[in-house]
Amino acid sequence: MFDMIRKYTGRLRTATREQPAGTGQRRAHNLFEAAAVYVAARAEDDQDRIEEAAAWVSPEALSFGVSELACRAVVALARERDESPGAVARDLLGLPAA
Repeated sequence: MFDMIRKYTGRLRTATREQPAGTGQRRAHNLFEAAAVYVAARAEDDQDRIEEAAAWVSPEALSFGVSELACRAVVALARERDESPGAVARDLLGLPAA
């Protein structure tokens, strides 16, 4: 996974997206936006979006964003299931209950 991210290191700091409504201004993507798009694209097996999101921020920032998203998702799912985050994480990974 990280080899693919490193492949796009050269484009990371210059990637931007136009703002809506033709404002003509450009803005950089933030790491949480990149992480959300990256994880959703991985879930949908959309290689083009994976590569696009990986190019928006540095590999380190993307890794942090994905980690933060995973933590928040496990906590939210644990609350929904009324289980501990540890039990939910183990279940999601297919590990036996501790």
